[in-house]
Amino acid sequence: MKLLATMALSMALCGLFPSVAAAGPRGPGPARQAASVDHVTMLTERRAAVFVHSPSMGEVVQVQVLLPADRSAARPTLYLLDGAGGGEESDYQESTWTLKTDAVDFFADKDVNVVLPVGGTGSYYTNWKQPDPTLGVDEWETFLTTELPPLIDTQFRGNGVNAIAGLSMGAHAALNLATRHPAMYRGVAAFSGCADNGQADSRLSVRATVAWKGGDADNMWGPDGDPEWAANDPMRNAEALRGKEIYVATGNGAAGPLDDPTTVDGLSALTLGAALEAAALRCTQLFDDRLRELAIPATFHYRPAGTHSWPYWQQDLHDAWPTLARSLGR
Repeated sequence: MKLLATMALSMALCGLFPSVAAAGPRGPGPARQAASVDHVTMLTERRAAVFVHSPSMGEVVQVQVLLPADRSAARPTLYLLDGAGGGEESDYQESTWTLKTDAVDFFADKDVNVVLPVGGTGSYYTNWKQPDPTLGVDEWETFLTTELPPLIDTQFRGNGVNAIAGLSMGAHAALNLATRHPAMYRGVAAFSGCADNGQADSRLSVRATVAWKGGDADNMWGPDGDPEWAANDPMRNAEALRGKEIYVATGNGAAGPLDDPTTVDGLSALTLGAALEAAALRCTQLFDDRLRELAIPATFHYRPAGTHSWPYWQQDLHDAWPTLARSLGR
């Protein structure tokens, strides 16, 4: 049962049930060069595809930005991270948040910029120690925390106030980036993820998640025992979350009102997804205990039912919004 839970959690962090080929390798980029906006395509009046030249990753990276109706004043920014698929299901045309949820409509009346990276398959949105033969060069931490924010603030009138949220693999990444860059984010939300690198089962889950997308986690944080595993462990580094608005949610794997057995995705959620969310539940309980130990206030929402699937993450985003809005001054 322990092994089943471990493997279930490793796939839970992927955030997508179908196994799709990972993104192709990328070559290393030029050093010491400023990031810049390559071009912007307005998909609608209030949705922009922004293509950013990233020196750290050596390629042009797409992010999409949802814009408020009134853009006359500066406003805060929410960074919304995907699961380990990182946009696979749309062939990297958009974030799975916009493909699978009502995010576009939900944020239509919110006075914030919402930034959705397109890509990051199996990357944990972190800086890798070295290029991976399959996943290529991943320097997502540098991109998301150093290169991208000033461009977003300049191009779309951001006011420098930020929050970050994510699901599954992106939940770990959101918490990790918030602990590693505490001055950058005032709020963080994590759905159906695991905030731990310390336990052997947790490390195995991370490794299996990366391997599921064709990568080798030794190229990410090194072998077990490498200091990078501890440096990127939200559980270990949770003290850095003090003073932030925090929202964490998970289901328990039991069939719930949003599970639909008549669809392919629904059947996956009720079989594989049940085990996945049950495993994520245990990890969330450990993180809850850790924050209580540190006396760090946080909102933990344990859904009475629900699987590891997009209908629940859509609801999680809705439920987390008051917490995120407070952090953004909205």
